[in-house]
Amino acid sequence: GVTDVYSNGWAFMALNKNNGTAQCWGASWSGGSCSDLDFEGVTDVVGTKNNEGCGAFVALNKNAGKAQCWGESWCGGACGDVDFAGVTDVYSNEYAFAALNKDTGKVQCWGDSRDGGSCSDLDFDGVTDVYSTEYAFMALNKNTGQAQCWGYPSYGGNCNDVDFVF
Repeated sequence: GVTDVYSNGWAFMALNKNNGTAQCWGASWSGGSCSDLDFEGVTDVVGTKNNEGCGAFVALNKNAGKAQCWGESWCGGACGDVDFAGVTDVYSNEYAFAALNKDTGKVQCWGDSRDGGSCSDLDFDGVTDVYSTEYAFMALNKNTGQAQCWGYPSYGGNCNDVDFVF
């Protein structure tokens, strides 16, 4: 039977982790259609945070270092350029995703670039945690107090003036 249920504001996904099957329903363009996907070995599923504009899901298989994304491509439903090898956690906001490899501190982003879907120019050395608001992300190295913020500045995407060592 169903072991987990996920949602993204537009659609649901019911997953049976024991046999790798799932059913999706809701807005088909925002992740409500997944009948052509294989969920064998999936360890984590993350959806865009509840929103009014876009819906997507990521199903991660940590053991195989692979993931599948579906839903609206512009807000994270397309992740073909992301290398999921070693990814330990996937985070979302309303329009983008960030994948963290805690062993290397590497972060990869995809989705709407204005809202955090682009982060290739940032230094994520030693990142231990990632947090999100509706339209931005913050990556923190708890050991050093170093942080990187990106996405929409008014929603926390700029933390240049914040001292994380106090």
